[in-house]
Amino acid sequence: MNVFLERIAQRIVRRGNLAITGPNGGTRTFGDGTGPKVHMVIHTRRAERAITLHPSLAIPEAFMEEELDFVEGDVLSFLQLVYQNTGLSWAESTWGKLLNSARLTIRPLQQLNNAYRSRKNVAHHYDLSGDLYKLFLDKDMQYSCAYFERPDMTLEEAQLAKKRHIAAKLKVRPEQTVLDIGSGWGGLGLYIAEAFGADVLGVTLSTEQHQVSTDRAHAEGMDRQVHFELRDYRDLSERFDRIVSVGMFEHVGINHYKTFFDKSAKLLKPDGVMLLHTIGRTGPATTTNAFIRKHIFPGGYIPALSEMMPHIERSGLAVTDVEILRLHYADTLKHWRERFLANRDKVKAIYDERFCRMWEFYLSGSEASFRWQDLVVFQIQLTHKNDVLPVTRDYIGKCEKALEVRDAPQKPLFAKPARRRRVKE
Repeated sequence: MNVFLERIAQRIVRRGNLAITGPNGGTRTFGDGTGPKVHMVIHTRRAERAITLHPSLAIPEAFMEEELDFVEGDVLSFLQLVYQNTGLSWAESTWGKLLNSARLTIRPLQQLNNAYRSRKNVAHHYDLSGDLYKLFLDKDMQYSCAYFERPDMTLEEAQLAKKRHIAAKLKVRPEQTVLDIGSGWGGLGLYIAEAFGADVLGVTLSTEQHQVSTDRAHAEGMDRQVHFELRDYRDLSERFDRIVSVGMFEHVGINHYKTFFDKSAKLLKPDGVMLLHTIGRTGPATTTNAFIRKHIFPGGYIPALSEMMPHIERSGLAVTDVEILRLHYADTLKHWRERFLANRDKVKAIYDERFCRMWEFYLSGSEASFRWQDLVVFQIQLTHKNDVLPVTRDYIGKCEKALEVRDAPQKPLFAKPARRRRVKE
C-alpha cells in the first residue's frame, strides 16, 4: 500500500477494525481492533492511486469495476466504520470547510436543470427496466421514504402508512383537484383518488413511469378520475385545490428553487394546500456526493432547510407545518438493499455485474447516510393563507385512523368483500 493512502487511513480510522490489502499483497490494519472486522482488498495500483486522490468517488468506482472487494464485512459495514470515526467532524475541520467552499462555487454548473437536462437526468435513473424496480420495491412501487409507525412493519405496511400520512396532511375533499408533481408509478395519485373521490393529475418526465401509471389507471378503472401526463410541471397553467410532490424536489437543483416555489404558488388555488416530501439534510449547505452525481442521480441535490425557506417565503406561500422524518428512510433502504441482494442474480440477468455492484454501493451508501450521517426527510405543508387548515394537528391523526380502517383487509365470513369506502372529510 502506498504511504499516502496509509496515512489517510491512519488519520481517519481511530476506532474499529479495518484491514486493507494493497495490490502488492501486503496488509495493514487500522483502528483499535474493536468491533467486527472489515477487510478491503485493492487489486490494482490504478485503483490505489485513484482512492488516494479522491476516495469518495474512487472507492465505489473501484468496487464497480471489480478492482476492489470486501473479503470480510461489506459496503455497509465499511461505511459504518468510516462514518462513525469521522462523523461530521471532517466537514467542520479547516480543510473540510475550504474544500466544501471550493465545491460550492462550481455547484450551480452541476445543477443547470433546464427542461432538456431534467428529462435526460430523469431518464438516466427512472427509465431503467421496470423489472428491476419490481425486484426490490413494495407491490405499489413506492420509490420514496416509507413511514414506519411501528418497527415491526413490513415494507408494504410502511409504504401504505406513508400514503395515509401524506393524504391526511393534504386534507383532501371529494371532487377536489389534486396535482402530483413527479407522480412516479402512480401509486399515490391512485390512492388519493380512490380514498377521497378526488380528480388527480400526475405529471412525470419518465416515459417508463408514465406508461406504467397510465396502464394502472386503466386496469383499476380509474382512468376517468386519474390522469398521468408526460409533462414538465413548469409547463402547467391550471390551478389545483391540492398539490403534492414526493421524492421529486431532490432533482430540481439549487438554481431552480425559486422557479419551483413560484410556479407552485401560481398553480395552487387561494384556499389550497400543498405537501412537499423531500430528502433533506440537518447540516449546512454542501454538494452532491461525486459518485451519486456521476452514476446515480445526475443533476440531483439534497437541500438544507435553510436553502429552501427563503424561496418559499418570497413565493408568497406560508409554511403551516414542518415534520422531520428521522431514520425512516434508513429503514426503508434496509428493506430495499436486502431485497435487491436477495434478487441479485435476477438483476444481473437484466443488466450485468458492474450494474449490480454500482447499485449495491448506492443502496448501502444511501442507508449509511441516513443512519450515520445528516440525511433526513422533510415534509413541508404550504398554503396561501393561515386559516385554511385547523389550528391544531389533531385532524391529521384522525384522518390517518379513518384511512387505516378503510385500508384494513375485509374478511367477511360468507359474502364477497365490499368495495372499500371513501374517507369523508
